Amino acid sequence: MSESGFHGVFPYVVSPVRGSGEVDGEVLARLCDDLIKAGVHGLTPLGSTGEFAYLSWPQRRRVVEVVLAAAQGRVPVVAGVASTTIADAVFQAREYERLGCNGILAILEAYFPISDDGVFAYFKAIAEAVSVPVVLYTNPNFQRSDLSLPVIDRLSHIPNIGYIKDASFNTGRLLSIINRVQGRMQVFAASAHIPTCVMMIGGVGWMAGPACVAPRQSVELYELCKRGDWAAAMDRQRPLWNLNQAFAKYNLAACIKGGLQLQGYPVGAPLPPQAPLPPEGIEEVRRALVAIGAL
Repeated sequence: MSESGFHGVFPYVVSPVRGSGEVDGEVLARLCDDLIKAGVHGLTPLGSTGEFAYLSWPQRRRVVEVVLAAAQGRVPVVAGVASTTIADAVFQAREYERLGCNGILAILEAYFPISDDGVFAYFKAIAEAVSVPVVLYTNPNFQRSDLSLPVIDRLSHIPNIGYIKDASFNTGRLLSIINRVQGRMQVFAASAHIPTCVMMIGGVGWMAGPACVAPRQSVELYELCKRGDWAAAMDRQRPLWNLNQAFAKYNLAACIKGGLQLQGYPVGAPLPPQAPLPPEGIEEVRRALVAIGAL
């Protein structure tokens, strides 16, 4: 397995925002530093768990600034770009590259359905606006217009689109993508998949919110997969999957932020109108974290 380029565990970093609307840079920086010390291979601010859809542009920019300052070049920072328009997405991507990001996680937001040609044009424009690598993000459970296999194939021929993070709950689709792009694009799994299986079929790692609360365990699992010790990897995967199932019952950002609160990070609640984790959810997350040694 190649160690060049992006690989391994990239937590989708949460966005702690105070009641005043100010990003809590101190808490965010401490979390990022601890994640790096736990061995993660990169940081992804403004992914789904980062609540990008609920943040203003100044808040998004500040989150990225804090993560970059905390990383200090120790690991790559791949920032999420999300918009309903090409012009705004290009603006965000250029700003993040100017700030020093090592890559862009490209997300398409849509109110009205968009044709395959429109989807292709959106991601192509982001890639051509920057010189850093671009990771495509596909999540048909939340996106009104998603990346089809033919569009993924077309985008894989653009030089700096080198990765895709697929959260489709369909490992067979991942294998179809791997077969289709023939090495032009590498695949990252989501926490909704069983990462061990994704690594077994050719994935290079995973970008996921739960890695924020289980970084050490996630890195250990990745190292087992990299060595091809699949039996040991599955032994490690099973309790981690139980953690993921707990998250599936509630709002993901609420679960991750609730778990981090239990671990001593005052990251606050998810941004309204999202609901905070209810008492029974807090207890379920607590039990899951205890079971894997993360609490």
